[in-house]
Amino acid sequence: MTDPARVRRHAERVRELVASVVRTQIKDPRLGMITITDARITADLRDATVFYTVLGDAAAQAGTAAALDSAKGLLRSTVGKALGLRHSPTLTFVLDDVQDHAKHIDDLLAAARNADAAIHELAANAKYAGDAQPYRLEEPEAEGEEAGEPADESGPAR
Repeated sequence: MTDPARVRRHAERVRELVASVVRTQIKDPRLGMITITDARITADLRDATVFYTVLGDAAAQAGTAAALDSAKGLLRSTVGKALGLRHSPTLTFVLDDVQDHAKHIDDLLAAARNADAAIHELAANAKYAGDAQPYRLEEPEAEGEEAGEPADESGPAR
């Protein structure tokens, strides 16, 4: 069984190596403003997934994906030599869309705040559905008794 700390170290090293090679050795004009965000490697150290983000629109993302796919052999050989493993891990590149998810969540939160403000505005102008005083009040006292004096209770004397 492979040590999880070793797997983490190799994944971090793969991320650093791929970022370095993309920055210095790949001269593909399709490669956009790319950031290598994360790398994960399987426990058997055979497959590595590299996550990246691209600044730009869908065309820039597609061009960067094609450039990374064409440079996969160079990247794999560089990573394999640097890690010193028996087998070079295969590299899979995945577009990291965390920024899109974060923007979507921010939009949802803004919509919830607007809805909350509208609810508070409606509540301020609301009227009771039934009576203004929903609880029963005590019945008025019987005739002949004065309002301030309690009724005479006859009970056993002590």
